[in-house]
Amino acid sequence: MTKLLQTFIDGLSVGSLYALIALGYTMVYGVLQFINFAHGDVVMVGAWLSFLIVAMFGWTNLDPSVAPLAGALVMVAAMLACGTIGVIIERLAYRPLRNAPRLNILITAIGVSLFIQNVGQLRFIFGTEPQAMPQLLPEVTLFTLFGVKIVLRHVVVLALTWGLMVALDRLIHRSKMGLAMRAASHDVQTASLMGVPVDRVISITFFIGSSLAAVGGLLFAVTYQTIQQPADLSWILLGLKAFVAAVVGGIGNVRGAMVGGLLIGLLEQFARSYQKPEFGDVYVFALLIVVLLVKPTGILGKPMLQKV
Repeated sequence: MTKLLQTFIDGLSVGSLYALIALGYTMVYGVLQFINFAHGDVVMVGAWLSFLIVAMFGWTNLDPSVAPLAGALVMVAAMLACGTIGVIIERLAYRPLRNAPRLNILITAIGVSLFIQNVGQLRFIFGTEPQAMPQLLPEVTLFTLFGVKIVLRHVVVLALTWGLMVALDRLIHRSKMGLAMRAASHDVQTASLMGVPVDRVISITFFIGSSLAAVGGLLFAVTYQTIQQPADLSWILLGLKAFVAAVVGGIGNVRGAMVGGLLIGLLEQFARSYQKPEFGDVYVFALLIVVLLVKPTGILGKPMLQKV
């Protein structure tokens, strides 16, 4: 029971991170119908910027009583920075190709990803050495359940990720901006003719998705306490797993990204715990293949119908 519960809690925590990052993929695809493969690199930038902000202010050995406040300030700063980076990427790389063939945009997205990875390795940016992330969340045990210690970090990760995801869901389905996003996702040209400021809506979409990526990067760094160099395989796998979560849940569906992230996280953790650690990634990508074969639109995705 102890092992089962511990694995379930770890799966929920990791799955929530995947779901949060997957929202960036699914939002951009929902509006522009293409995959922003640079999104995973924005997650990496968010983690590294969080580390640099902490190091800049000397918040390496904070008192546990003020560490959460410092963490909140770091999170807000990283969200603003990564949101701005997302808008710049959209404005310079994707907007000029909006009416170009999809293959051109795909190649551009891969190019942007490689550009961010290589620029991040410059000595005056992030460098090539891994760094230890200061402990912004104290290791405080809140309570014990069936022999499993529930620490503050677990609660903060779950509360923060699901709070942001619920807020995004309400924004999309219960606000004028969300209505504009849904109109643009249905038909960009028609939405523009109806008075929807499409360029502004797309920029806001990139800003929100990149901001959520920054939170995912910060929580990933705080959870694992180590930040690898910008081109490390761990960042690539993190982005790919979040993309798998978006596809499994239903690419373009915000609630589907949440479901897919949780499913991927639980599957990965149970495979690592009850079989071999290296089997976690195998099961994740095997699930992707199965979903594409059985239900290509994803769990909550719906086929797009076009009148001809």
